[in-house]
Parts: sequence; structure tokens; C-alpha cells
Amino acid sequence: MNFILKTQNSKPCLRVNTRVKTLLLLTIWLVIGVGLRFTNLTAKPPWTDEFSTLVFSLGNSFLPVPLDQPISVDVLLQPLQPLPTAGIQDVWQHLSTESNHPPLYFILTHWWMRLFPTDEGLVSLWGARSLAALFGAASILAVYALSQLAFRSRLVSHLAAAIMATSPYGIFLAQEARHYTLAILWVIASVACLVIASRHIQNQTQIPIKIALSWVGINALGIATHYFFTLTLCCEALVLLFLAWRQWTKKTRERGKEGRREGGKDIFSHSLTLSLPYSLTHPINPWFRIYAVAVGTFIAGLVWVPVFLQNSYGGKLTEWIQGPRTGMAWINPIFQALAAWITMISLLPVEASQLAVVIVSGLLMLIFFIWAVPILLRGIKVHFKQPENRLMVQVFTGLITGAIALFFLFTYFFGIDLTRGARYNFVYFPAVIVLLGASLAVCWRTPILEKVRWGINGKKAVIIIWLMTLMSAITVVCNLGYQKYYRPDLFVQLVEQTSDVPVLITTTQKTHVQIGEMMGIAREYKIKNSIQNSKSTSPLFLLAHQDEDPKTSTFALQSTLKTLPRPFDLWLVNFYAPQPEEVKNCVAETQSLSAVNGYEYKLYHCGD
Repeated sequence: MNFILKTQNSKPCLRVNTRVKTLLLLTIWLVIGVGLRFTNLTAKPPWTDEFSTLVFSLGNSFLPVPLDQPISVDVLLQPLQPLPTAGIQDVWQHLSTESNHPPLYFILTHWWMRLFPTDEGLVSLWGARSLAALFGAASILAVYALSQLAFRSRLVSHLAAAIMATSPYGIFLAQEARHYTLAILWVIASVACLVIASRHIQNQTQIPIKIALSWVGINALGIATHYFFTLTLCCEALVLLFLAWRQWTKKTRERGKEGRREGGKDIFSHSLTLSLPYSLTHPINPWFRIYAVAVGTFIAGLVWVPVFLQNSYGGKLTEWIQGPRTGMAWINPIFQALAAWITMISLLPVEASQLAVVIVSGLLMLIFFIWAVPILLRGIKVHFKQPENRLMVQVFTGLITGAIALFFLFTYFFGIDLTRGARYNFVYFPAVIVLLGASLAVCWRTPILEKVRWGINGKKAVIIIWLMTLMSAITVVCNLGYQKYYRPDLFVQLVEQTSDVPVLITTTQKTHVQIGEMMGIAREYKIKNSIQNSKSTSPLFLLAHQDEDPKTSTFALQSTLKTLPRPFDLWLVNFYAPQPEEVKNCVAETQSLSAVNGYEYKLYHCGD
């Protein structure tokens, strides 16, 4: 009797055990991912893009910051002070006139940062970054669901979630107060709709109206988060065009065979049928709702065109990815793209200060990829040969190759180097993770006796690859990889070690980017004085405005130097204008000083 009862209840028990194991494993990946994303969350100083998030999300503006006159630390940091009266209408007003980003993430951050107390009167950096970190943690669950939807395999889903939890690229994005992790969630959701639509196209069935409406809504929210989300939509369109072409050629071949069997009867009618798209002649049309989704998404995107065009700052804010290309600059995008792809799963301390550590890290990464790439490619090939998985491999490889092609198209034909910003790869990052999960699942299932590569069996190979992503994640968390573009903390240390007299820090100002660069320095002084409970003299800042004529910055500095009491040290930081005559009355520093990321400087000692 006991044996019969056990047999009858074995399937429910098996389902329960499987469910428990799934939840337990998913919880482990989530705990690891959350822990990595919140470790040292504020250890790295904010950089200029993050200052944009902080200021605009508060509903504040950069415009009140005085230009062409010396200002104190507190005056420069005033836009970082929360105002009780500021609301989302202020967020939208300042964002739409001073920046080139849509408002969704900034509005969410506005509400979120209200939950956190100020830090020395300034907005909480931890509060701002924690929202991006939470969205990054949510992507672990989202990519698990996407992988399950696409490949219908718990193993694939768990491996994809594990890689997402520890991906150094994913953690780099999650530890910045920026909108990329939210955009990744919309990418995952939109690709999920694409997966569902692809299956309906393959099965020649109608897409549910709920999916179609959800797809439009998700795409609208994605565009409202980041304009580059449209690159994901372009890749999805390319995948759908490929599926349409494949379906049309298949039906063309089938009808050609039917025509030959009929012996050429009613040739005119048969030719007319062949000339029409399959979607318009089949009684169940899986394409009409896809067309409706495309139209709805197009309208959602058109809403932002007037906003984007009316922003006079847009061109200036994107100058850094534009410009002529000469010499070695023609091949730079290739190496920049390779670096972004590599760091999705591997990034050892190649930015460490010790040369030996850099060399060893580089060699280990090279050896790792020589060993791992054939394993990963083999897994994708195996899935492609399986009829039940071939469609999904085509969809995800299509998304990735389409995105890469678009990046190089913009870079080499339109002069907009998208490869310079590794963060822009968010548009296809989830697709890479899902394919990695699928490939590793093949490796995991490889029999223990079969050596995958270099004498290592399948499961050990998967563990080695995951451990590499974990070590890479720790590298990012410890600021030994994906270091901040700006290091104001190091610059402040340099100033304090070098200057024994009052300091004037001067830069040329075009947009709020340069104000953010100086805010980083001012914030470091503010924090330092607070920690040491010191009232030591803080520097003065001069934001010399520069428009079409660079000499406007020169004139502003000239007039300031004449009025300041001496002695003082003049630090020209990222100052791109002719030096005024008054600088000749100062003595240039002859000692070789250390370089600082993001701050190109010259030091002059202006005595009595």
C-alpha cells in the first residue's frame, strides 16, 4: 500500500521539489546580484552624467550657477540641494530645456530620492544610485523569465540569471545614478513580446490583443526612458523582416510545387497569388497586429521629436561622440566594441595602478577567451541544430548582429561613434545574456566523460566561466575595472598636496557637463571638510563661459585674475581657450605631477 501511495504521489512531489529548487536557486542568484550591486555603492565619486541625474531629478537647474565670476564651493553645489516646492513639472521643464533625455527615469528618481535624508544639505548619492541598483537586481529575475519564455528550459534560465547576477557590465551600469538599468528592463520586456510574436508567426496563429497592446506600451515606456531604446526596436524590426522573408520564400516554394503539379493551369491566377505577401492572402493573418504594434510604437516615438528638436543643448551634449576621423581613429571603434563585448562576462583588474597586476590580468583574460569562445560557439550551434530551439537562436542572434551592425553604421557612415560609450550596449545586452545561458546549458549537459576543451568537462567549464564573471564583478565593485571617467577625489588630493596658498580652479564652460566636472571637485571638498570637521579654506571656482568664440573664456579669466588678492594658485582644468596675458605674471609649475582621469590641468603660482 505504501508503495502504491508513493507511486501515485511521486509526480506532485517531484513538481513541488522542482519548484522549491527553482525558487532556492533563483533566490541565490538574486542575493548575489543584490549584494554585488550595493557593495561600495557610494565609494566611487559621482561623475558629470550622474550630476545631471541628481540636479534634474530634484527639479533643479544648472542655469542659476554664476558664470564668469569666482564662486565658492557652496554656491557651486546649490543645485544639489533639494527644494520642498519642486515637483515633477519642474523636473520636466528643466530636463526638456537643458538636456537631451526623456523624463521617465528622472521622474521616478525624483519620487525615490524623497525617501532619503540629505547628506550635509546635499541630495543623497546612495539614494539616487540605489534606484538604479534595484532595477539592475530586477533584471536578474526578468532575464530568467525571458530565457524560460524563449527556450522553455529551467537550466537555460538559471544559467542566464547567474550570469546576469555577476556580469561586470551589468554591475557597472547598476552602480551609476543613470537610466540604463531601467532601459534594460524595457528591452527585456519588449524582446519577450518579440519572442511571443515570433512563435505565432511560425505557427501561423494570431497574436493575442493583450500582447500587442502590452508591446506598444512597453515600447512607449522604453522610448520615454532612453532615446537609444529605438535601436532595440530597429533590431526587432530587422528580425521580423527576416522572419517575413523566410516565411514568404517558404510559401513561394510550396506554391511553386503546387503549380507544377497542376500542370500550369490558371497560370495568371497562380502568378498573382505568388506576387502577394503571404500575410495578406492567408485567412489567419499573424501580421496585421504586428503592423498595428509598429504603427503604435512609431506614434509613441513621434511624440518626442518636437521635444528633442527644440532643445538647443542637444548638439553640444553629444559633441564627444561626433567629429572627423583621421589615422588610427578609423580602427578605434573596433577595439572599443570588442572591449564592451568582452566585459559583459570578463573584466579582471586591467585598470589597477600596479603594472604587474595589469599585465597578469590581461594575459589571464586572453587565455580565458581563447579557451571559452569555442565552447560558447559550440553551444549556440547545438541549439541551432535542434528544431525546437532554432527559431529562438535566430531571433536572439538577429538582435545582436543587427545591433552591432547599426552601431558600426552610425559610427562609420554618420560620424556618430556609438562604440565610445560602452553603456549604449544596453540595447542588446539582455540578448547576449540569454544566448550565453543557452550555450552554457549545452555545456552543462555534456556527459562527464566527454572533455569539452583542454581536458575540462562540461560542468566544470560552466563553473569556471561563472567564477570568472564573479571575479570580474568584484573587480568592478572595487573600482579596478570600469573606473569612473572622472576622479575628483584624486584631483583634490593632488591640489592639497601641491598648493599651500588659496586656490582658483578655472574651466571653460559650454554646457552643464563642465559644471558637473567642477561639482565633483567641490563635493569632494565639502565631504572632506565635513569628515574632518574642518573649516579649512576651500577653493574658488571660475566657470568661464565659452560660446562660439573661445576668447570669451579668455576675457573672463583675465578680468578675474586682475581682481583676486595674491598670492594664490591658478589651476586651469579642462581649459580649452587661449591663455590671457595676466597668466604671464604667474609662474608655471615645473614639477611633473600625476595625471588624473577626467581632469587635464596646468598649475600656475601667482605671487605678490
